[in-house]
This record gives sequence, structure tokens and C-alpha cells, in this order.
Amino acid sequence: MRAMRATTLGLLLTAGLAGCVTPGGTTRPHGAAPSGEATQAAQALYTKGQFDQAAQAYLALAEQDGANRDYFKLLAAEAYRQEGALDRAAPVVADIRRSRLEGEDALRFDALRAEIALKKNDPATALSLTGKPSSRVSAQIAQRLAELRARAQAASGDPWSAAQTRVEMDGQLHGIDREENRREILTLLTGLGAQPLAERLAPMPANDPMRPWVVEAQSRLGSATRSPAVLDQAVGTVTGDKNVREGYKVPNKVALLLPLSGPLAGAGAAIRDGFFTNYVDSAHANAPRPQVVVYDSGNDAAHAVSAYDKAVADGANFVVGPLNREGVSAIFAKGALPAPMLTLNYPSDNKNLPPSGASEFGLLPETEGAQVADHMADRGLHKAVAIVSTDDFARRAGNAFKAEWQARGGTLVSQVTLDASSIDFASQLAGINVGESPEEQADAGVFISMKPQQARLLLPQLRLAKNTLPVFATSHVYGGNDDPSSDRDLEGVEFCDAPWLFDAQPGLARRGDLANAIPATRGVAARLFAFGMDAWGLVPYVDWMRGHPGSYLPGATGQLVADEFGRVRRVLIWARFTDGVARPVAGSLELEAPATAPDVENGGG
Repeated sequence: MRAMRATTLGLLLTAGLAGCVTPGGTTRPHGAAPSGEATQAAQALYTKGQFDQAAQAYLALAEQDGANRDYFKLLAAEAYRQEGALDRAAPVVADIRRSRLEGEDALRFDALRAEIALKKNDPATALSLTGKPSSRVSAQIAQRLAELRARAQAASGDPWSAAQTRVEMDGQLHGIDREENRREILTLLTGLGAQPLAERLAPMPANDPMRPWVVEAQSRLGSATRSPAVLDQAVGTVTGDKNVREGYKVPNKVALLLPLSGPLAGAGAAIRDGFFTNYVDSAHANAPRPQVVVYDSGNDAAHAVSAYDKAVADGANFVVGPLNREGVSAIFAKGALPAPMLTLNYPSDNKNLPPSGASEFGLLPETEGAQVADHMADRGLHKAVAIVSTDDFARRAGNAFKAEWQARGGTLVSQVTLDASSIDFASQLAGINVGESPEEQADAGVFISMKPQQARLLLPQLRLAKNTLPVFATSHVYGGNDDPSSDRDLEGVEFCDAPWLFDAQPGLARRGDLANAIPATRGVAARLFAFGMDAWGLVPYVDWMRGHPGSYLPGATGQLVADEFGRVRRVLIWARFTDGVARPVAGSLELEAPATAPDVENGGG
């Protein structure tokens, strides 16, 4: 079939064409055509993609059959459209009498006129022809009219209405059509700018369908982060004799894609151990569990794609992984996914939404930076000093902190970047000034993102510089094990982290009970172990969660929330160093598991 020309077809490469019902497939207004063989021959040309020849055949039929003249001319014009020749379709359309068309044929005619008007830079006419049908019509024609209406609204200088129209279409589209429509929505919204989006967002109710799109657009403009929505309730209550929550659904065979060799093998092993610990621990619930097969996804994109393809060929109908960002990007680039997946990272270019069938889960530094900003704002602070290290995690967390802090109305007094190899920060700290008076310092705090060794050097130097502001940090400030002698220098520092590190999440296998048997539960590897636990915990519930925004799964790495786009976000708990020991801050776990839940259940505990 000849390739269709994008300049004419625009969006909806599948659904839009489906709106042009296969010739002969609709009811003729005035009975049968004069020659069944001639009609079938024209339809065969169309089906083969020989659109120019099909158009000529339909025009010939229009000349032969006066009763059905307008119907055959409509088919001829649609064939020209498929050929990418709207200029040739235009005079044919101009010669069609709408009153002689019935049902959806008249709406197909309107759609052609609207598309021609758009090509002639006449969006007003296009808008007048693409109003919502007053009666029930097929999904194909409704989608085509809506897509043309959105294009006309955008061409009329009304990107907000165009985005609203496309959001209304979103749930009806699939595959490449849906992905392209989503790109258009975000292009329209980001084009409005940060301030107009903020003004639109402020009065929106939580259930407004535009709200997640506006937040997504804001995050792309750097004016906010994709922090989780307000947590409404834990994923369903426990139901039935299997002691699982509402929405529990497992595939028959799961493939777990992890690096089993090379530089990422240690991380892969920790995640694998956590995954199977939770998988085995969930057996007591007597709920159905899938077969799980582990594949080596290596450390690069080629190995990840090969592992995914091998898993699908072996019959996997759900894939967890891979871990490396390049691998996620390469699998997403394949287009339509033969098996749905839960990735364990985000693609290298995290600007596009996940493709259909994919959900994304990862330990994002941006999540932690944004949640520190929210925590400080909730504490009533209005001024902040940001001090970060030079590593990638610290840099990304720092950028997210700044965006969220300013979105919350906070003032960033100063930003300091500390070289990881330096031990004397006096000159850099000297420039920090939030004011001398107690009143000026009462609503200010310090944000830090760095590893324990550097933080232990920083905090005493902050005190020597007479900076007594409260300090808030990302999880990297904690080494994962109690070390009172070293961590006394971090006294009073609050940081966000995974609840399982402190056995603060009910319903999961306790870290303290596993520490002697499984090395990966100790030190910094414990976060990856907890990540693996949640990778299994999400498998039965992630689809249900996507359809129920605000519902959360009590997980090892935090309260887990899936947004409408398939991104799983974490809400972490807060801990504080007291006498050199890190312990959860009372009441910092956002919400506890429902009282009706069993102590341990399929990762949903």
C-alpha cells in the first residue's frame, strides 16, 4: 500500500482513516449502484491503496448513477484525500450536495470540507463544520471530527480549547494515534507558558481531567515537578478468600530483565533478591502468582532489547525491567509493545509519555528534591539555601528542589555547589546570608543533597559559620546502617527515605529479620533491595492504579502512586538524626495500610 502523505493526513493515521469507511460499507441513500461489479472493482482499488485509480472509478460511477451521484463523489473525494491530494478533492467536494447524503455520510462530507478549509487557512469554517454531533455516531467519525476541531481551535489562536478537545479524545485512542495526540496536547499547553498555566491550575478541582496535563506541562517548563497527587486511600480493601486487594490481577508469565553481568550486576542482584523475597513472602496469601523468568539485560541498549524480544518469544506476557535508561529508551522506540511492561528506570529523554502498555518506575532524584521542598514549605519556611554536591543525583535533586520550592512560593536565597574532592567549604559558605535577626532566620532552612562523608564535613562548618538553620536532605545523606560515632555530626538533619529501611511500612517482610541472611539488605544496597520488593508488589496492581489516581500501594520505597500516564511515583517518609542514629519522624509515614489488610500480602501490604 502506498505511503500516505503526512502533509495532508495530519493526525489520526489509523482512526482518521477508519472514519473514511471502506467504500461500499455504508448505506446508500437511493438504493443499489448500477453495476455491482463496477462498485466492487472501485472498492478493490481503494483497498489495495490505489487511491488515484479508485477516485477515477468512483467518479465514473457518479456519472453513471444520478441517484447515487453525491455518494460516489464523496467516495472519490475521500480516495483523493487518502492519496494526499486534497487539492484534487476540493472541486469534487464543492460539487457534492449535502442534502443528498444520509447519516454519517453527511458527517464525513463535513470532515472533508473542514480539512480543506484548514489547508486554505480558514479555521473559522473548519470550526463551524466540526461541532459535536447531536446524535450517537461511530467512534471513528467522532474521533476524526474532534481531531479536526482541535486543529481548527489551535489555528484560531485558542490552544487551551484545542488541548481540552484532545484530552477528551485521549481515552478513545490507541497505539500511535494516542501517543501522537498526547504529544500535541503537551505542545499546546507548554506553548501557553508557565504563568498562564499556573493561573489555569489554581482554581481547578482535583478531578478536573485537564489537571494532570497542566502539571505535566508545567514540569516540562521547569516550573513544577511531577510530584504525586494527594494520596486518597490505599489500593482497594482486602477481598475474597485470597486475601488480596481489589484490582489484583497477575499475568501468566513474567519476565524480569536485570543486568546479571558487568558494572551494573551488583545493582541487578540486589533488585532481584528484593523482588523474589517479596514474591516468596506473598505466597501465604494463597493468591495466584505467575511464573517468573530472569533474563540478563546487560548494561546497554542492545542487550536490553534482545532480552525483551527473547522474553516475549518465550511467552512472557508481562515484562519488568530493564534497569538502564538507554535500554528503556530503545525498547520504547520499538513502537507498539507486544507485551506490557513495568520499567525499572526512565528513558534517557524523559520528555515523552510512556507508550501504550508501559508503566515507569524508578528511584528518581527529582522525586526526593521536590519532596524536600514540599516538606520545608509545609513546615512554614519561606526562604531556603541549597547546597549540593557535583554528582548527577545531587544535581538533579537540586534542580527539582529549586523548581518545586519556587512553585510553592519560596525564595531561594543562595545556591552552593560543593566539589566532591574538597574538604574546606569556608569560602563558599561565607556568602550565605538569610538575615541576622531571629525573625529573619525563623522562616529559613537549608537543603542539602550529598553523600554522608561530605555531609559530615559540611555540617560542622555550617555551625562554625554561625548558621543554625534547620537542615533537610535527600536520602543520600544516610548510609543505610546505624553509625552513631560518625553520624553525630549530622545531628538534627531531617531527610526523606524509603520506609522499609526503618521497618516503618506495615505488611512487608522486616528488614531486621533479613539482615543476617541477605547481604543486599544492608548498607546503601538496601534501597535497591526495597526497589526490587516494590517491583514485584506493583505487578498485580499497576494497571488498576493507573485507572484510580490517588490510590496508593504501601511499598518498601514509599507510598506508590501511578498517574494517568503510567508513571509510578513515590511518597517517602521522613527521618532525623538524633544522637547519631537515624529514626523515622513521628507521623511522617503519609498513610498506613488499611486495618483490614493482612500483615503480608502480595507486595500490597
